[in-house]
Parts: sequence; C-alpha cells; structure tokens
Amino acid sequence: MNSPSRKGLPNVLDEHTAAHVAELFSAFGDTSRVRILSVLAAGEQNVGALAAAVGLTDSAVSHHLRALRQMRLVEASREGRQVFYRLDSHAVALFRYGLSHVRKG
Repeated sequence: MNSPSRKGLPNVLDEHTAAHVAELFSAFGDTSRVRILSVLAAGEQNVGALAAAVGLTDSAVSHHLRALRQMRLVEASREGRQVFYRLDSHAVALFRYGLSHVRKG
C-alpha cells in the first residue's frame, strides 16, 4: 500500500495552537457556561442579572465568567461599582453558529 506524499497531507496544527483551540471549545462543553453565553448573546449584563437569568448563584456565575474571560470569550467593563459583561464579537459568531448547527437537526 502506498503512503500519501507530503504534498498530499493537510496542514496539521502545532500542539500549542491545538491546545488553545481545544480549550476554546471546552467552554462550550459546560451547560451553565452555554446558558450564560446565551444570555450575553442578547446583550451585556451584570453578574446579578446573569445569575437570575440562568438560576445560579452570583458566585457560580462569577466563577464561570472568570473562565470565559480567560478564554477571551467575554469582556468586562465597569460603570461605577457595577461590572457589565458582554460577549466578544467572535464569541457571538461561534455561539450563534453552534446554536444554528444544533437546531438544524
């Protein structure tokens, strides 16, 4: 059996890049995070509003937001004592594309 030539092989991601892509998509592997993302896809919110919308404690939402910020899916801005969270524009596209894919059946 002949092995494929080097020219016929697809470009393979390096380990570092592959790890970052895997980490990015792992954010969508937790239902609580996905529900938080669904609320933020409609517009920015503070922790209390997110917690009420998804039925989690403020602490749990803050924990998830910290992870989402580290993955650069969520951005934060401060207005006085309040911190408001919003989805990065690329995260909105990823979320909506994933939702469309799932709903397509």
